[in-house]
Amino acid sequence: MNKLLAQVSIGNETILRPGKSISSVYGNLGVLVSVFIKNAYVLAGILLFLLLIFGGLGLIMSAGSGDAKKTAQGQQAITTALIGFLIIFASYWIIQIIETVTGLNILNPQ
Repeated sequence: MNKLLAQVSIGNETILRPGKSISSVYGNLGVLVSVFIKNAYVLAGILLFLLLIFGGLGLIMSAGSGDAKKTAQGQQAITTALIGFLIIFASYWIIQIIETVTGLNILNPQ
């Protein structure tokens, strides 16, 4: 019988059980760091999306009222989100360059 994605239990793989160390679950510290980095990129993408939505709604709501303070808040939220995106994008490409130069496999360890 084929298992659907919703039927797969990941609870045993993500929780450290008593008597288990990080190295027995993740193999080594490098794998744990790689898992953390991947999840940080996902979290950054979600936060970017939410900040863009928040800033856009702020701009739309302040457009008719003429309130300069609310308009500035919406613009600042969008600007902050885009600067954060550039930082995350640059960090991803720096990791790619390090992988190419050193031959290490940072984001997809064995």
